[in-house]
Order: sequence, then C-alpha cells, then structure tokens
Amino acid sequence: MTREVVQIRGKADREKIARWAAGVPAGTTVEFRAPRRSLDQNALMWSLLGQVSRQVDWYGQKLSSEDWKDVLTASLRRTRVVPGIDAGTFVPLGMRTSQMSKQEISELLELIIAFGAERSVQFREFTDSLQETSPSIAAEPAAVIPTSVPVAAGNISREVA
Repeated sequence: MTREVVQIRGKADREKIARWAAGVPAGTTVEFRAPRRSLDQNALMWSLLGQVSRQVDWYGQKLSSEDWKDVLTASLRRTRVVPGIDAGTFVPLGMRTSQMSKQEISELLELIIAFGAERSVQFREFTDSLQETSPSIAAEPAAVIPTSVPVAAGNISREVA
C-alpha cells in the first residue's frame, strides 16, 4: 500500500478512512495529526521575520529573515545543538517550521512579536491577518499594533538576550 493522506472535512472523509482501515493488512500504521500551519500564518511569520531582520542588530550583525526564523524557532523549541561533522561546526536539531501545527506556529508568532517588542521593532499594521492566523494573540490588547508605534509587551517568558 502506498502512503495515503486525507484531510478530514466531514462525514464522507470519515467514512472513506473507515473503509480503508477495514481493508488494510495487519501491521499497517495509521497516524492522525493536528492541522498544519495555514498559508496565512506562514505569510504573517515571514512578514514579521522580515521586519525583525531589518530593525534588529544581533550581537553586531544583521541577520536574514531565515536566520531569525532559526534563532526564534530554537528558542521556542528549546532546540538541541550537536557538533557537526567538520571541526568547529554545530548543527541545531529540530528546526523545521513547515511541519508545525497551527497551535505551534501561533506560539512562534507570539514569540516573534514579544521578541520584537522588547527590541522596539515597529511592526506595521497586521491586525486583520493576525486575527485570522492567531486569534489568541489578537485577543490581547497589546496585539493591536498601530502603524509606526512600538509594541509595549513587557518581558517575554524566555531568556532571549
């Protein structure tokens, strides 16, 4: 049997899965996962990372959006780092965001916003997309970010220097 993926949208999908399950051989593995991040969440993440990248110096360096994704994802996930194959190199483990659930990406978005707020990043207005992608952030009064006004969010819960 090849790999099959079904997004459950209703009764018909549930019935299809039940029929498949009845016909597969013993030993077949079935996996259920929470919905992955949405395209809107992904777009918001890259917008926020771009704004952080343009406005924050990190230990005297400007980092790219991709670099900031790695730095902030490592903080969120408490990423482990192991020595690389070449001497003097290190590799962070578990950095992918493409497999994040909607809840995980919401947590990453919250971290990006809090991190930026502590560093006076002036996020341009994004409240509409924020409401759709991360309602828990948008529900907070500090998440309503007017154009050209820094967020005042206080300290974030992680040590990020």
